[in-house]
Amino acid sequence: MIDSTSHPFDALTPDVLIDAVESQGFLSDGGFLALNSYENRVYQVGIDSQTPMIAKFYRPERWSDAQILEEHQFCFQLQEQELPVVCPWLNAEGRSVSHHNGFRFALYERKGGHAPELDNLDNLFILGKVLGRFHAVGAIQPFQYRPVLTVKNFGWDSYRLISKDFIPKELSPAYDSLALDVLNAVDKIVEDYGDMTCIRVHGDCHSGNILWRDDYPHFVDFDDARMAPAIQDLWMLLSGDRQEQTAQMSELIEGYNEFYDFDYRQLKLIEVFRTLRIMHHSAWIARRWSDPAFPRAFSWFASPRYWSDHILALREQLAALNEPAIEICL
Repeated sequence: MIDSTSHPFDALTPDVLIDAVESQGFLSDGGFLALNSYENRVYQVGIDSQTPMIAKFYRPERWSDAQILEEHQFCFQLQEQELPVVCPWLNAEGRSVSHHNGFRFALYERKGGHAPELDNLDNLFILGKVLGRFHAVGAIQPFQYRPVLTVKNFGWDSYRLISKDFIPKELSPAYDSLALDVLNAVDKIVEDYGDMTCIRVHGDCHSGNILWRDDYPHFVDFDDARMAPAIQDLWMLLSGDRQEQTAQMSELIEGYNEFYDFDYRQLKLIEVFRTLRIMHHSAWIARRWSDPAFPRAFSWFASPRYWSDHILALREQLAALNEPAIEICL
């Protein structure tokens, strides 16, 4: 079992990793490679005379069993509609989540590919079509156990944590004043927007979670799937200045509308969700700081320079929140 006096992932030794995979009927060749994941632990594990498997060990106490299974069920629903998602492997009992030595884990087939070129408008049109199909499935029913993305849990809760325990003392007055202005501006936009339709979304739809191969995107890592407006899966594919983002969003929406109707009012929410992501990302690192992997990977997080840059980013977001939303010609 996991030793509660140490960090939970300390118990995930190479022997435990290999034994977990072999407990599902595979014979490992003993080789493994840690992949780029911090929230969970993800490894490519060599399988004797077969293609390697991907083993994902879930961070204890982050998601409940019901929340993990709900993510998997969403992926299976998408797969049933022939959508390009990488689903978990089903074990001998027909389950997508297995248990070993106190850990919950899932196995996946290894799939190749590279990040999409998001400055290619043709690629964005294709991505829009696929996301339109995704959201048509996501809108069929809500998540019962997974959370809703809100200003409170991504914004206000993040601010309170950073303000209380992490912002350097000399930067605290500037941060507190600015963060409050930013969150009040976000609250005003959301209040003026009115009723917000939320559906099941990928939740973390950036290029690192898209494998491009054979001129087509394949989506991985639905670990952050939750209820949110559709725009949450679109805005992260934008980059560049306002003119470039307008052209990019036009292509995304044109493809998207072939399979699901885009609510153009949600363009007003792009900077809202960009702001919330910036605040939530800092709070995510803060919440995980006791995990040894985080100080190693984010060594700059505790430096005054990082927090000065964070304050600058929030200042830029406050300006963006006060600008008119981008407009797409219908």
